[in-house]
Amino acid sequence: MNNNKFTSPEDLNRLRERLVKQREEGRIIITVCAGTGCLACGCEAVTAAFREALKENQLEDKVEIRTTGCHGFCERGPLVVLRPEGTFYQRVKPADAKLIVEQTIKHGKLVNKLLYRDPQTKEVIVKEDDIPFYSKQMRLIFGMNGHMDPTSINDYIALGGYQALAKALLTMTPEQVIDEVKKSGLRGRGGGGYHAGKKWASCRRAKGEPKYVICNADEGDPGAFMDRSLLEGNPHGVIEGMVIGAFAIGSHDGYVYVRNEYPLAVKNLNIAVDAAREHGFLGDNIFGSSFNFDIDVSRGGGAFVCGESTALMASLEGKIGEPRAKYVHTVDAGLWDKPSNLNNVETWANVPLIIEKGADWYSRIGTASSKGTKVFALTGKINNTGLVEVPMGITLREIIFDIGGGPPKGKKFKAVQTGGPSGGTLVVETREPKVHESLVAHGDIRDEEEVVSLLDLPVDFDELTKVGSMMGSGGMIVMDQDSCMVDVAKYFLNFLQEESCGKCTPCREGLRITLEILTRISEGKGQMEDLDTLEEISQVMIDTCLCQLGGSAPNPVLSTIRYFRQEYLAHIVEKRCPAGVCKELVSHAIDETCTGCHVCFSVCPTNAIIGQTKTLHVIDQDACIQCGACYQLCRFDSIKRVKRGEGDAIQYVAKEKWHPPVKKKAAAVA
Repeated sequence: MNNNKFTSPEDLNRLRERLVKQREEGRIIITVCAGTGCLACGCEAVTAAFREALKENQLEDKVEIRTTGCHGFCERGPLVVLRPEGTFYQRVKPADAKLIVEQTIKHGKLVNKLLYRDPQTKEVIVKEDDIPFYSKQMRLIFGMNGHMDPTSINDYIALGGYQALAKALLTMTPEQVIDEVKKSGLRGRGGGGYHAGKKWASCRRAKGEPKYVICNADEGDPGAFMDRSLLEGNPHGVIEGMVIGAFAIGSHDGYVYVRNEYPLAVKNLNIAVDAAREHGFLGDNIFGSSFNFDIDVSRGGGAFVCGESTALMASLEGKIGEPRAKYVHTVDAGLWDKPSNLNNVETWANVPLIIEKGADWYSRIGTASSKGTKVFALTGKINNTGLVEVPMGITLREIIFDIGGGPPKGKKFKAVQTGGPSGGTLVVETREPKVHESLVAHGDIRDEEEVVSLLDLPVDFDELTKVGSMMGSGGMIVMDQDSCMVDVAKYFLNFLQEESCGKCTPCREGLRITLEILTRISEGKGQMEDLDTLEEISQVMIDTCLCQLGGSAPNPVLSTIRYFRQEYLAHIVEKRCPAGVCKELVSHAIDETCTGCHVCFSVCPTNAIIGQTKTLHVIDQDACIQCGACYQLCRFDSIKRVKRGEGDAIQYVAKEKWHPPVKKKAAAVA
C-alpha cells in the first residue's frame, strides 16, 4: 500500500487499522526526542547507544526505537520516554542507554538518577503526563510530536492523519469547510490574529486565477521556535491543513516559505511532501476526487522582514523582500498579483483538528474572542525553558510559575516580553522599595501599592493588545530582578534596526534615532526630554510606517516606559542602573562576607580580582570591565552591583571589618 496512491477513505482506514494493531501488539517503544535542541545535546549518540544495547541483549524484535520531533521540555534534553507506560527520563547520556535497557526494559526497574524531580516539592515523578510542565498544558497540535517519527507517513496515518482531508474532500463542499473554520473562531497564529475563515472566504471570492495557498514558516523572532518544531516534528499536519485550505479556497498551487536556517525542518518537510505525493495526498485527483493540489518548498534568505506577508511574497517571486502598502489586500492581489492566502505553520496545523472534531468542539476551548490553544516558546530567565501549548485565556501566572517553574536561583520575577521584538514588555512584579528623593521631584513616580500586577492577565489576542503588547507568533521571554528594562528595550530596537528593510523613512530613521536615545540613557547621558521624544517618535512610527513590523516596532520602548518609568528616571536623573546591567553606570565590589573561595578570581577575564585563597578579595576598579561573570558565579552573594564610583568605598569598609576565617581543628579520635 505504501507505494500506491489512496483513492478512497476505505483504503486509508484499512491501513490505519493495520498500523494501529501493530502498535498495540505489546512492544515497548523507546521514543528519543530528536528535535533541534536535543540534537545539540547529543541525542544521535543516545539513539545509537540504545540500538547497540538492544542488540547486545537480543531485544531488537521486541523493542522499537522511534526518533521523534521536539517534546517541548528543552531544558531537560536529551529526553527519552518509554511507551506505552510513559516513563520519562531526562538528560540521558549515551552511557545511560545500556542502564535503561538492562534495568527498565528487561526487569521493570526504574533508573532513579534519570527521573524528573520537581524543583519545588522535590517529588520524584515517573510518568511524563504527571510532570507539571506537561500536565498543565493542552497539547492538541503539539502532542503528536512525541509519538511519531516525522519522516514516517505511516506514523502520522496511525495517529489519525489525513482523515480530516478525506472528510473535507468527500463529504463537504468548499463553502462548508470555510463555514466550519469560521464557526470555530480560528484566528491566525502568525501575529495579526485575523479570523482565518474570513480570510479564506475573501480569497475564494476574489477574481483571478490561479489562486495561491502559502504557509509562512519564516520564523525570525528572537527566542521563538514554535513553527520550526512543528515542521520538524509533524510536517504532515501542516500539509494536511494546507490541502484542506486549498480545497476550500479553490487553489491548486501551494508554497511553504521556510527559513533556510532551519535545515532539519526543511529536510523533514521535503520528505513529508514527497511521501504525501506518493500516497496521493498531493498531486492530481486527490483521494480519487477531481481536486488537484501540490506544494513547493521555498527556502528564505533569513531576513526578518520577510515574515511580513507582502515582503514574503516578493521574496517568493525572486525580488528583494520588501513590504508594500496594504491598501491592496493579498487575498485580492498577492503572489504574482493573484489572489493569495497566507497563514503561518501553527494556523495550518489547527485546520485538520477543526474539520475532524468539528467547530463546536474547537470553539469550546479558549475565550470568547480567542479560540483554541496557542504554542509559546518559553525562554529567558526561567527554570523550565521550552515549548508549551496552552488554551487561550490561561493567565501569565500559570504559564510562568505553574508550567515554567518561575525564575531560577530564587530570583524575583520582574517582567515578561510577549510577541517577539515588536511586542511589549509587561508585568510589573518587583519595584525598588525606596524611591530616591531626586526622582520624587520629577513627579513621575508611582507608589508601590499603585502598581497593578498583570500576572493574572488572561493571555489572548485582545487582552494583550489592551495592555500595550501583542500575541505575536508566540515568543515569551521571562526576565528577573537582574534585567534592566532600558537595556531590554535597547536590545530589541537594535535587532529591529538591523532587520529593517529601510524602505520607508519612518521605520529607517525612527529606529535609528530611538536607538541612539536609548543608548545615551543607558550610558547615563540621557535628559528628561528624551522620554517625551521617545514617545513622540514612537507614535509617528505607529501612524506612518509602511508595514506592521515597523508600526509595532516601538512597542518595546512604549511598554517599558509605561511600566518601568522609574527605571528610566534612575538612569537619567541618578545616573544609576538599578539592575546593575548598564556597564557605564555600574561597578562591582566585594563586601566583608567574602570567604576567599577564589571562584571569582578564576573567571575574571581581565585579572581585576586580587586576593589569595581564604582571604578577602578585592576588585581593581580600573581593570574591571563590568562583565558580571564574578557576580553570576559568587555563591555567597558577596559581590555587589553598585553605582559607578562606589565600589572602592564598599571594599574599604569591607577590609576594615573582615577577618580571615578560623580553621577549625579536627576533633580528637577517641
